[in-house]
Amino acid sequence: MTGHPIYFLWATPRSTSTAFEWMMRQRGDLICFHEPFGMAWYQGPEARAPRPAPSDRRRPEAMFEKIWHDIQQAAERRPVFVKDMPHHTDHLWNDAFLNRITHSFLIRDPAKVLASLHHSYLKAGMDDGFEAHEISFGPQEALFDLLRKRGEVPPVLDSDDLLEDPDTMVRTYCDAIGVPFIREALSWEPGARDDVLWYDGNDEIWHASLRDSDGLKPIPRKQVDSGDLPPNLAGYFETFMGHYSALHAHRLRPETVNG
Repeated sequence: MTGHPIYFLWATPRSTSTAFEWMMRQRGDLICFHEPFGMAWYQGPEARAPRPAPSDRRRPEAMFEKIWHDIQQAAERRPVFVKDMPHHTDHLWNDAFLNRITHSFLIRDPAKVLASLHHSYLKAGMDDGFEAHEISFGPQEALFDLLRKRGEVPPVLDSDDLLEDPDTMVRTYCDAIGVPFIREALSWEPGARDDVLWYDGNDEIWHASLRDSDGLKPIPRKQVDSGDLPPNLAGYFETFMGHYSALHAHRLRPETVNG
């Protein structure tokens, strides 16, 4: 393998993944990419989304092959960290692609994902209609199973564990992927997050919590009752829970790495 490592965090929407990515950006030793294949999936000329971006928001440069080339070129200079969703890349899962990546996963209770999606769609003035594939629970499990069949068991970080004890879980994650833990990266100044805005003005709604935050700090674990979800979202819960539970069984705990 030539070049530096390429670390991928495979997430679902509304899984605290952008806050985690922001923390990785604070380290200063990684070139970071925010959902680069999502741009191609929604806005590129090869768009695969069920509802691609309208023509005035298309990006002709957002080609899957070019994006992958740019990531690999960046890794010639420094280690790379990429946060993306597995459904954006499931057509790329060949040996050359998978072998070049150090894989990890971030999962979240689907009741919390669905509740957060509903809240964000309401704030954005959008209807919360989507296809299950777009929320990536199924593709997460599919990619995890594929990697296991290839002899790799990538680390899985659960959002609840992360938020309850960021210091311990980020350290455990760093140990698992083989990078040094930098505690200072867990804090930052509140403000605009232009590096993670790539679709349209509604991104400010999706990332408002990150914009107003000043770091990853312990948050008491809370439960969301799936019975409180609106009917159009509640129907996804059981299916998503099956995918989530399959990965949750492999989640990182401090003793997983530190013995």
